[in-house]
Amino acid sequence: MAGKKVAAGIDIGGTNTVFGLVDREGNILAEGLVKTARYPQPEDFTEKVFNEIVSGLSGLEPGTELAGIGIGAPMGNINKGTIEYPAGLPWKGITPLAELFRRLTGIPVIVTNDANAAAVGEMIYGAAKGMKDFVVITLGTGMGSGFVVNGRLVYGNDGFAGELGHTTIKPGYSERECGCGKKGCTETYVSATGLKRTFLKVMANSLEPSRLRKMSFEEIDARIIYEAALKGDKIALKAFEYTGMMLGIKLADVVAHTSPEAIFLFGGLAGAGDLIFEPARRYMEENLLSIYRGKVKLLPSGIEEKNAAVLGASSLVWSELEKK
Repeated sequence: MAGKKVAAGIDIGGTNTVFGLVDREGNILAEGLVKTARYPQPEDFTEKVFNEIVSGLSGLEPGTELAGIGIGAPMGNINKGTIEYPAGLPWKGITPLAELFRRLTGIPVIVTNDANAAAVGEMIYGAAKGMKDFVVITLGTGMGSGFVVNGRLVYGNDGFAGELGHTTIKPGYSERECGCGKKGCTETYVSATGLKRTFLKVMANSLEPSRLRKMSFEEIDARIIYEAALKGDKIALKAFEYTGMMLGIKLADVVAHTSPEAIFLFGGLAGAGDLIFEPARRYMEENLLSIYRGKVKLLPSGIEEKNAAVLGASSLVWSELEKK
């Protein structure tokens, strides 16, 4: 009798790589963490992570089978199974990550970027169940996006479609440099770091009192700005209003491109609730073509944040197996 099947979900970050063994219902049966930066050679990294997965598998009920490995990573290319020129990882150039894992096991290995993994996770486990057309926007240190059209994730010709954070929202004259090398990228305005940059600019140009004026640059972060806004800090509230405006304007463009049923916001900044949702929804509606107004839902993710990265990555396996 065949045992229960589980998928391994791996989320690779610059500091930590988290992984878990997940069943088809979205239950995480085992999980763990590896320090990414300790493994400057990707071969050593994949061997360490795979050994940890095998160890976790041995602790599950006898006969449990590993159906596949799904990996979400910065600059992950699903077409080639590679990570290509990631800014925050210890490996430079092009890393054939899927091939490295396949050398250790014969099961399917799927690699994509973390925002695409989040979109598939939303469709398999989250609030997008049953939806065919939606967009997931991840709002963390940067801004990512995954587009689902007609029930399928959009990867494009080269596997890198949907980099909304690196579309330009202030062309030509923006003073905000982006880590990608461009200026005026949307993520320099719409992200946790973008919120901080906006807050500091508003504070510099305002005489409004704020308890945050006494804090150093290093001390101020998105969480502190959020807490100040909840207490009525006018500068913090203005920073959220501006961030929501920039997000809403960009989302109006997104709607024109794919006409989704819903747009889901996920990540630390999305946790600010109405402080970000209300202005984003208002400015999106103001900037929509009339045929789209009142049709597109702007919603929080239906996946619990602490498990989302692992669930999103593991969902790649189930999605791939369902195609066969």
